[in-house]
Amino acid sequence: MKKFRTKKYLLIFALLSIFGLLGLKAQSADFSEADFNRISPFNVRSLWLLRQVRYIIESYQVDADTKTATDEDLLHGAARGMVEAWKDPYTRFVSPTQLKDEEIELEGRYGGLGMYVGDRDGQILVISPMEDSPAEKAGLKPKDQIVKVDDEVVIGWTSDKVVQKLRGEPDTKVTVWVRREGEDELLSFEITREIINLKSVRYEMLSDDIGYLKLTQFKHNTGSEARDGLRDMIRKGMKALVLDLRNNGGGLLDASVKIVSMFVRNGLVVETKGRSERANEKYYVNKSEYLTGVPMVVLINGGSASASEIVAGALNDRGRAKLIGEKSFGKGSVQTLFPLTDGSGLYVTIARYYTPSGKVIDHVGLSPDIEVKGEPDKDITKDEQLQRAITEVKKELRTVAGKR
Repeated sequence: MKKFRTKKYLLIFALLSIFGLLGLKAQSADFSEADFNRISPFNVRSLWLLRQVRYIIESYQVDADTKTATDEDLLHGAARGMVEAWKDPYTRFVSPTQLKDEEIELEGRYGGLGMYVGDRDGQILVISPMEDSPAEKAGLKPKDQIVKVDDEVVIGWTSDKVVQKLRGEPDTKVTVWVRREGEDELLSFEITREIINLKSVRYEMLSDDIGYLKLTQFKHNTGSEARDGLRDMIRKGMKALVLDLRNNGGGLLDASVKIVSMFVRNGLVVETKGRSERANEKYYVNKSEYLTGVPMVVLINGGSASASEIVAGALNDRGRAKLIGEKSFGKGSVQTLFPLTDGSGLYVTIARYYTPSGKVIDHVGLSPDIEVKGEPDKDITKDEQLQRAITEVKKELRTVAGKR
């Protein structure tokens, strides 16, 4: 291949390529380099480098003649690479198909294993398995590092790519290999995919006067479901509450504000701070959502992230609840979706969350007031964290009774 050695030839080549793609008939002399730089994301030499890479791969890569890549594939791959250069695991490019899949997930029904996954320090980690999901039943835990899916090593992959690999047709099997802290060998889990019907709220009376509200995520209808559950328990005589946010990987910001508003009459819930003016927001309690002032405690662990940390941080800062359990995950940043012209999208981290007292959540997490090691257990008598929460909320009840 002949080498173009001068800037002039590089400019002419790049301009002719662009005009050819656009179907335009123009001479390079009518278009200056300054004009070109205004419309191009890269300078001429950078575009020529990309052209060289494509030519070399298509000419010499052993499978390139049988495994062709479309222009769309190449464009999306370049976009992903550009985004990854900023080294923010939550700023990410998604294809049109991936964007539609994520919209389906937010609606609460999709096929897969039922767990939240995220990037941290170049590793793909399980943030939290969802309650009663195939992932939870198989034994996956928060902070497990996913190393291999079936026969493919996923080290260096994006979380989006790993999620796509994990999903599949219902009743098909996938083997997930993880590295777990404290274990010398990789652990393997053969899991059968299911249609995941996401139920975000569960509640029950633990005794005549203590209610239990578990939120597994924050989605569109979480606020209304939680309100219905609280009202039912109030009718049954609830005088104190355990709010369980363990293994809740987060969800929608407005849903978390609604939950806090049910327990706090007024004031700040969370503040976001970023570079642009639109990213700097303060979210306050919605007074019309207030429901109850009963004594309460909040359970958190390493699987509590994002919206869960907003709720826990706000209730703790406002003096409404002690935090019991283990340190939360530390995912405290705001992502905004920017739709792109071909139906793909760009999620961009535009700000970080700050609790009402000004604490940073991102990469820090929330430390419990009372640390209790352990894991959620369907047998509440064996759930050490829940048992400690019950003990603490009973103390709160006695304190309130004493003041009366």
